[in-house]
Amino acid sequence: MEIVKLYPECKDNIWGGVQLREKYGKQTEKDPVAESWELSFHKDGPTRLADGRTLQEVASSADLGANCEAFPFFPMLVKLIDAKQDLSVQVHPSDSYALEHEDSFGKTEMWYIVEAEKGAGIYLGFKRAVTKEEYEQAIADHTLTDLLNFFEVKAGECYFIPSGTIHAIGSGCLICEIQQNSNLTYRVYDYGRKDKNGNERELHVEKALKVTALDGYTYNPLSIQTEQGELLGLSRYFTTTSVRVSGQKTLVADKNSFKCLTCVDGAGEIDGKKVALGDSWFVPAGYGKVILSGDMHLICAEVRKYYVGIDLGGTFIKGGIVDDLGNIILEDKTPTESEKGAEGVAKNIAALANSLMARVGLNKDDVEGLGMGVPGMIDSRAGNVIYSNNLKWQDFRIGKTVSSLTGLKVKIANDANVAALGEAKFGAAKGFENVVMLTLGTGVGGGVVAEGVLMEGNKGAGAELGHMVIVKDGEQCTCGRKGCLEAYASATALIRDTKRAMEAHKDSKMWECGGLDKVTGKVVFDYMSVDPYAKAVVDGYIEALACGITNLANIFRPETVLLGGGVCAQGDVLVKPLQAILDKDIFAGELGPKVTIRIAELGNSAGLLGAAALLM
Repeated sequence: MEIVKLYPECKDNIWGGVQLREKYGKQTEKDPVAESWELSFHKDGPTRLADGRTLQEVASSADLGANCEAFPFFPMLVKLIDAKQDLSVQVHPSDSYALEHEDSFGKTEMWYIVEAEKGAGIYLGFKRAVTKEEYEQAIADHTLTDLLNFFEVKAGECYFIPSGTIHAIGSGCLICEIQQNSNLTYRVYDYGRKDKNGNERELHVEKALKVTALDGYTYNPLSIQTEQGELLGLSRYFTTTSVRVSGQKTLVADKNSFKCLTCVDGAGEIDGKKVALGDSWFVPAGYGKVILSGDMHLICAEVRKYYVGIDLGGTFIKGGIVDDLGNIILEDKTPTESEKGAEGVAKNIAALANSLMARVGLNKDDVEGLGMGVPGMIDSRAGNVIYSNNLKWQDFRIGKTVSSLTGLKVKIANDANVAALGEAKFGAAKGFENVVMLTLGTGVGGGVVAEGVLMEGNKGAGAELGHMVIVKDGEQCTCGRKGCLEAYASATALIRDTKRAMEAHKDSKMWECGGLDKVTGKVVFDYMSVDPYAKAVVDGYIEALACGITNLANIFRPETVLLGGGVCAQGDVLVKPLQAILDKDIFAGELGPKVTIRIAELGNSAGLLGAAALLM
């Protein structure tokens, strides 16, 4: 499909006004015009195209995107709502209740306030926790609104309404509503209003009493900026972003989701097509770059998937909410507190995950799962830490434990492997199917991605790349063997060799660093251009690392070998000589496919993103 303008179905509910026709360009004979269903596959009002066909008839599954395939039907509905009068006080059931009792899905929604008259507002949630009896009595006494929060609203505000939250739109509000694709509403109070035929509208009190959340409601708007714009609301059914255009802006429609763009202010163009106030446009999934120009404000609705990523360290647990494109929506950390034991650490992980989800308005059903990178020997299939020296764990089923505390599906893997996956999916090796990564730190860790999948070995205990021997009977390694790559290519080994060179050559300029206790992995590079002893250390380090890289390239023949860790801050000083040796020594030389050496680019985010990618 090309980008197409959408022609909505309009509704003439008795509480509606005329702005959608007179100001927002809706072409309809209905009066009033209460709603325009801008993007709808719903039988009660399907969206059409210029030629009269419905969007549902024209759009293929590829046009909708891979993320829509998880749903039994199209997941969202986008509306413009003009409330000339107060709407009824109502509540929507959850999916679980609606499927059991109504053969329908429930309804979570959000409201973006496009316009608001002075004093206009909405009712949203209870002021405090109430009992079912209080709720029922207030309905009977027509005093229900006394129990509810009233928010006086203004243009630009956004309110997220999870299923089960009692609510009502007040008169004087013009709203862009993005919701689940459901028309299921339980009305509990309607001010005694009568319909066109003089009958009071039906109430659904008994059902509402069963599904309404009785806790006090707190308004917690999102305040998260992304490259695309300001995030307004997240759920598994829809993600909504405020996109402001002043001049020119580029969006990208990836293969995972379409975009619906609704103009709520100003005017402009979408890829050269004129956009007027009130217009909605459909951008098919996989379209690629979309050029927006002019002076306009768009509400973008799309379908994204969300994951919790956890990077478990000895001091801190880092966590984040990650979408299917590798964007970190929100991240935070909490102390590991390993002294509390494995169960205590698992509780800290769960608390962090639950907090992150709550802060962006996601519940466990909105999240695909939780991925976690854990130091040590990991049985990733069983979700079990076989042994972790850093954490002093042995045979701990962390996957099952965290899952029971969060309600999420949990997958785990070794932290170095996870970092490699993160770089392969979203970092320096994005777009490559076969990747080897070496992390040059205190030790030498690493990971292997083959045909896009993490290669972990038997029970996840493989890919210990730092422990291949490159010098028989060489330097002692911490693993107990001698001559391992780690004993020559780690930052620890580099510091050791630097100190040895300084002790052997008292005339070395490296002594200017302040003495042996001031030596870091950077010192030898700082002096290599003015000190032959420093250059000799660097040359030896590069030769040892190149030997290991060449071995790995011969075994796996990846498209690229990534290098991570502090030593890699040297950039081309490290990469260029390594690449020259690899090109010379690799099996079959130029006859085989080239293997490039690159510096990892995600830094501390690699583990978090790789953890989330375990579930993608």
